[in-house]
Amino acid sequence: MTSPTPSSEPTASSPAPATTTPPTASEQPSSRWGFVITVVCDIVLPVGLYYVLRAAGTSEITALLLSGSAPALHTLHSAIRHRKLDSIGVFTVALLVVSALASLLTSDPRIALARNGLFTALAGVWLLITLFTARPFTYQALHTLLPGRAAKLEQLWESDASFRRVWRGLTTLWAVGLLCDALLRLIMAYTLPIDTVPALDGVLYAVSWIVLQVITQIVLFRSHTLTKIFGERRPGRRLFASAARQQEAGD
Repeated sequence: MTSPTPSSEPTASSPAPATTTPPTASEQPSSRWGFVITVVCDIVLPVGLYYVLRAAGTSEITALLLSGSAPALHTLHSAIRHRKLDSIGVFTVALLVVSALASLLTSDPRIALARNGLFTALAGVWLLITLFTARPFTYQALHTLLPGRAAKLEQLWESDASFRRVWRGLTTLWAVGLLCDALLRLIMAYTLPIDTVPALDGVLYAVSWIVLQVITQIVLFRSHTLTKIFGERRPGRRLFASAARQQEAGD
């Protein structure tokens, strides 16, 4: 199994609020259902399948490899449905294949467990790299989630230095959070009993996501970024999807 990760387009792994008005009915449900599908295919199904296979007497390596096929099949399904496979999709499948081969060649199931930490670490590094580009990852995610509201966002970006600092800061926050998450996953993969790690992987994803979301909400509120985005109107619900993936959100 593998943690939900950013797509080649800015994605739901990072926060993405609406602009001057709340999103339309067609925008929010799409993101919500895309996130639900991602969580089910990339976390719930692999964990459940692993323990079902283990209960049926399957070896640790076999159970890990078969349960890890769910995210790969989800990626391939999205690619076929949308008739394209972006670089992150290719990387996801490639990482699963390489880790599977390495596990089989070394007869070490911990290599299959460690791939989650590796993938999350690479996602964190990618977020850090975007800090040196024209637009950081979280701000790009904002555009991807709500492309029809781009003009207002660009106006704020060009004219408000504090607005830019907030999104660069949030990108740093999520990058560091993902790197810490990755380190914990690697430690779990090589120190804990193998059969306990898949469940703890899912728990860690939920904890990391919730902690980062709470901090993000606090930052946006205390920096008055929500007021700048919504004016005097306050969003009636949280509009932040998990880094996430916007690729799957299109499902």
